[in-house]
Parts: sequence; structure tokens; C-alpha cells
Amino acid sequence: MLRRYVEQLLSIYNFIDGLMIVNAEGYVEYFGTFRPDVNNLKEQDVLGKHILEVYPNLTEETSSLLQVLRQGKPISNQYQTLSTFKGQNINAVNTTMPIKDGDVVIGAVDVSRYLDSPYERQNIALTLREANTSGAYYTVDDIITNSQSMMMIKERIRMVADTDSSVLIYGETGTGKELVAQSIHTSSCRRKKKFVSQNCAAIPANLLESILFGTTKGSYTGAENRPGLFEIANGGTLFLDEINSMEMSVQAKILKAIEEKRVTRLGGLEPIPIEVKIVSAVNENPIKCISSRKLREDLFYRLSVVQLTIPPLRERINDLFFMVSHFIREYNIKMNRSIIGIDERVEAVFREYDWPGNVRELKNVIEGAFNVASSDFIQAKDLPEYLLHNVARIEEMPGADVFEDPEFALDRAVADYESSLIRRALSESDNLVEAAKKLKISKQSLHYKMGKYGIDK
Repeated sequence: MLRRYVEQLLSIYNFIDGLMIVNAEGYVEYFGTFRPDVNNLKEQDVLGKHILEVYPNLTEETSSLLQVLRQGKPISNQYQTLSTFKGQNINAVNTTMPIKDGDVVIGAVDVSRYLDSPYERQNIALTLREANTSGAYYTVDDIITNSQSMMMIKERIRMVADTDSSVLIYGETGTGKELVAQSIHTSSCRRKKKFVSQNCAAIPANLLESILFGTTKGSYTGAENRPGLFEIANGGTLFLDEINSMEMSVQAKILKAIEEKRVTRLGGLEPIPIEVKIVSAVNENPIKCISSRKLREDLFYRLSVVQLTIPPLRERINDLFFMVSHFIREYNIKMNRSIIGIDERVEAVFREYDWPGNVRELKNVIEGAFNVASSDFIQAKDLPEYLLHNVARIEEMPGADVFEDPEFALDRAVADYESSLIRRALSESDNLVEAAKKLKISKQSLHYKMGKYGIDK
């Protein structure tokens, strides 16, 4: 559990200069600093010491770690002046969170941003990386990825954005086709013009035709003079999603409009010139769509001057957990939570699951878990019911005994090995100081570990 806290904290925060974890009694179990020029303490100096020994100028009331241990509630962006037992003074902004096992506080974690002077604290806050909540169109930077294939797509978006060539996006449902389409628009010189999006699935031909090309008054009962989407998007970008679900008669008229660069409203006589970049998308393999007569071959060639294929989430496992961290950051902000990450059982389920709904499904699963999670980590019990079936299946796999205990099997093995080394050092030494030297740790740390493992002096 300790290792998972460290990993998740390092991925969630924008910057960390120092990281400390204490147990329920306030004794240090983990310490790290990335600014030795400001804080020259080393892990071996503080491991096993009480927080008030490390920073003797603090008290039960002024130490954020001890406050969090006592109250069980996080403290954000608290300015502290720390004086180490070595006499070094440090100005820092600290965010401190409890570590819980159910409702019991079993420790606390403190992340610090060191300040070169007390005046710098005015404009520095240790905050979660914020998600894009501006409400504007997505940009290339909003495509969250850690995979080479998606990095190439981002690069291609930048390359094709400023051309007039049409772009066809192929990706399964939930892979983020509209995100890519919007990114093409916002990366282009058309970014200040309209971006118009229309999902073409399950819309009758007559209705879709009026939506796309517009109507004139009297063309049918109740018809008014209204522009279609081609006119509205003029000068900008028109995104047609799921064109493989569009009736063939409408596909023929779209092809004609694109080739002639003009449209005629239903019931109208005068053609209206248009200048628009067409971005379209299909959720099935376009070649199969052509062979099954879902997509006109001539329209496909006209729309796919540039083709971008978005790989499904199951084919980019690195992106899966990269996005998990991203969505946790996003929902921590939106829902005012302080969830650290997912536990090892959930990680195994996510790794084995096929994710037919791709990124959209993953995001919904994380959001759902946030609504019911009762600990610092998303657990298997927080997942939707259909995923819980995967938990049972994975736990029946060979080697799945790692899930029998909420602690890592690796942690148990390390603890057993550490305990045996301490017992051996004690048996071969005349006193604690000599044993500590053999183990290359401080006497205080050795004393703490002996208590932890129930080893008598």
C-alpha cells in the first residue's frame, strides 16, 4: 500500500519537492526530497523517527501531519516554517492527506513545495493538475496519451489541419473521434469560424437532407427558410459522424455538394456556394462498410483524402492507466474528493478487460466509482456490476492468490526478508549500535523496525 501511495502521488501532482509518510503514531516510514539544496535530510536520517524529532520546532498543534492523523481530514496548501534537527530552516507549502484502512486512519502523507523565501508563498499553491473545464472546443493538447500510435495521430492532426483536404476518422465507439475532429478545427486557420457537428446515425433521409442542406418556405408543410449545416459551417469545419449509418440517397447528395462546393436548399432553386472543411467519421472498418454497401465507394474516396485511425483502448495498455490517473485528477477537482488511485485488484481487472466502450467507458467507470468510493483508493467493490464478474474470473486464474490479502504479496515478502536480516544482525552483534551499523541504518530506525516486527532486544 505504501508503494502505491508514493506512485500515485507522484503522478497526480504538478510538482513535488518533498514527500513524507508517517504511520498512525507519527513515525516516519518514507521520506524523499528532490531539492537537497533546500532540505539536506536523507532517508536514513529520518526513517523511524517521530515527526517532532525530525522537525523539533513543530508541536502537536502546528504539525499538519499530526493534525491530519488526529482529525482524519486533509489539509491543503498550509504554509509552514520547518527547522530540522540538523539546524536547517525550510519554508514550505504542504498538502497533507490521511491514509485510511476503511474508516481507520493508519497514517498520513505529506507533499511539500519548498520556497526560497517566505514571500514566495503568496502565489504558490500545491494543487492537482486541472482538467480542461473551459467549455471551449478541444485542442490537440487535450488528447491524453502515452502511446506512440496516438502521438503520431496528434502530429498528423497538426500537419493536416491547415489544408482544405477532407479527413476521415476511423475508430470504434468511444475512442474519441469528435475530440480528434475538434482538434483538427482548433489547430487550423479556421479556428475562429464555426465548428458544426452532426451525428448521422438513425436519422431518416428526408430529415437529414433538410438538416444538412436547409429548407425554403413552402417546400413541404410547415417548412420555413432555414440554412442547413453546410451553410452554417461555411468558412469553418463540418464534422459528419457515423456516415456509415447514413442512407445511400443522402450520401449521393453530399458527394455532389462536396465536389461542386455548393448546396441547394430543399425546395430552392438557387445554388449557394460553400467553402468548408469536411471531417467525417466511421465506427466500422470503412472497407468493410463499402463491401456491405453501407458506404458509397466514391464518397469514401472523396472523404478519405487523409485517413486517421484511432486504435482501441485495449491495444494501448499504457494509455489505459495514464488515462485512469487523468480521470482521477479530473474528478477529484469536479467532485471535491482526494482519491489517490486504484488498488491492485482493480488494476488487474482493468488490464484483463477488453473495454468495448473504449475511453468513454473507462471515464464512466471512474466517475461511477467516485460516487461510491469510501477509501483513498478505488476498490473492486466500487466498480459496476458487469465488471465485478471479471474480478471473480481473474481471482480464479493461476497465481491469483496475490488478491487474497489487501496488502501486496511483495510487501509481505519484503517484510519477512527485512525481519530475518534484523534478527541475524542482532544475533551477531553485541549491541543495537553495532547491529544498526551492519544494517546501514540508524539506531532509531532499527529500534522502530524491531517494534514493528515484534523483535525483542
